[in-house]
Amino acid sequence: MSNAYLWIKVLHILAVISWMAGMLYLPRLFVYHAEAPRGSAQALTFAVMERRLMRAIMLPAVLVTWASGLTLAIEAGFLHEGWFHAKFTLVIGLSALHGYFAKVRKDLAEETNRHDPRFFRIVNEVPTILMAGIVFLVVFKPF
Repeated sequence: MSNAYLWIKVLHILAVISWMAGMLYLPRLFVYHAEAPRGSAQALTFAVMERRLMRAIMLPAVLVTWASGLTLAIEAGFLHEGWFHAKFTLVIGLSALHGYFAKVRKDLAEETNRHDPRFFRIVNEVPTILMAGIVFLVVFKPF
């Protein structure tokens, strides 16, 4: 295993941690935003926080996660492994959820949100479930 591979792995782990921090925190912001009165200073503050989180942290992190992850998978020869296909499916699901969160963020900022705080509390659990599945597959490589 080359030093370059290990450095890419470090980069991948750091990017995943950053992305997941945002994926776990953003729905919590959505809860608070949905509870705030429309047009209030509080709602505007949440809109700014959500936008900055997505653009400054989550977007770069997801891009680096994908680039470094695909590089690692190719270099290690994982592309034909069953566990990798399952993991890749979960990562695609997590990426789709990221896209959905971008839409929700926009809806909240434009005050066209149709979801109550309870919905966002439930959605807040989905990234955790996907992350647990991904970590399980990477560690145990069950098939």
